[in-house]
Amino acid sequence: MVLKPTGPDSEFADWLSGIIASVPEGSGFRVARPLRANIGAWSYGGWTASYFLPGAEPNHRAAPRWLEVIAAGRAFHRALADVPRPDFLDRRRDWWAAGDRVAWQEREADLLPALGDTYDELTALRDAKPHDRSQLVHGDLTGNVLFEPGLAPAVIDFSPYWRPSAFGEAVVVGDALIWHGADTELLHRAADESGPDFIQYVARAVIFRLVTTSERLRAMSDEYSSGASAEVRRYEHAAGLLSDFARAPDQSAPLAGRPPGKDERP
Repeated sequence: MVLKPTGPDSEFADWLSGIIASVPEGSGFRVARPLRANIGAWSYGGWTASYFLPGAEPNHRAAPRWLEVIAAGRAFHRALADVPRPDFLDRRRDWWAAGDRVAWQEREADLLPALGDTYDELTALRDAKPHDRSQLVHGDLTGNVLFEPGLAPAVIDFSPYWRPSAFGEAVVVGDALIWHGADTELLHRAADESGPDFIQYVARAVIFRLVTTSERLRAMSDEYSSGASAEVRRYEHAAGLLSDFARAPDQSAPLAGRPPGKDERP
């Protein structure tokens, strides 16, 4: 088994355990089924338990598996399509909740100055809110899909948000652009599967991460460190890739790329 602290919100831990216990498998993904304590509760003494799942996070730089991560998330979201919206989402006040609400134009951004221009570049790519149906989605699939030969991908550490399912997929693409060295080829391949409007979901996903990073750096008084500067450059790079993709006259063919060296970042 795997033990995990419940954190400060035991209501969320109990809700999550109940959802994961009931979600149907067998169509493109596995989940770690939770274990009840011997008194019948999902959480006890500040801990939850679940069955161990074999699998490992892929090395995307050596052998990218982004589209497989997205496919596993899509299958997981299909299984969650009829789950009602949980009330606790409205009570969230953490960095990630702030990023999500700014990305979806439900609150104003309050950013570190160094991230302001990049934010403006990203909002220029964001159209009016899409009319796609919102549902329960995993907002942090990137490092939480594990692969094991002969088995379906395992989806772990569910981070719930109430958005169109394409947003959960777009966060994977955005993360790949920001932190994992992906380029416009991934954007083209993902858009081929999800449609040309997918670009605005990715723009929202990068805004989500940018605002979360700004909140974290401010809370840790770390906005002037070398690490913060590196983060700023990563977001500038990701926003540049999205802008290049949006300007491409034919988005069905990969871009030739920017002049050598322009997008290289430490």
